[in-house]
Amino acid sequence: MTLASSLRENKAVYAVAGAGDFAVEKLREVPEQVTRYQGRAREAASKYQGEVRETVERYRGEVRKTVDRYRDEVGRVQERVDAKDLPGAAVAYVTHVGTRTVEFIDELTERGKRVVHREAAEVAAIAEADAEAAPKARTAQPKKAPQARSAKKSGA
Repeated sequence: MTLASSLRENKAVYAVAGAGDFAVEKLREVPEQVTRYQGRAREAASKYQGEVRETVERYRGEVRKTVDRYRDEVGRVQERVDAKDLPGAAVAYVTHVGTRTVEFIDELTERGKRVVHREAAEVAAIAEADAEAAPKARTAQPKKAPQARSAKKSGA
């Protein structure tokens, strides 16, 4: 098995190629999004600056009252939580994250396969075009080399 064929059959290679293609796609969108959101952010900042100051002052007192009220309720809820339930919840969470990770890696792998095969097809087309052009270039050149040699021999 050659190195190229073993790389073609390797899921990690396709996943990396897919991740790279995905990253390039998202990075190409960044300048447009920055320009679009920059103007909106400036407008919103100037529009809401005064309103934010007033709202902060108004809600500061309300937050203090709410924090004091819920402090007691949090203590009561903590007493009701059973420590025996936590490992089961952690296992369920980790299983879900693992499943989602595998799905994402599979998506990147499929994307990478498309990228690799697209690039391989382009390389093959370029190589084929070069191979066809090379014999034509050789036959189209006039044979000046033998004439130059005969001139050197007669001149010497």
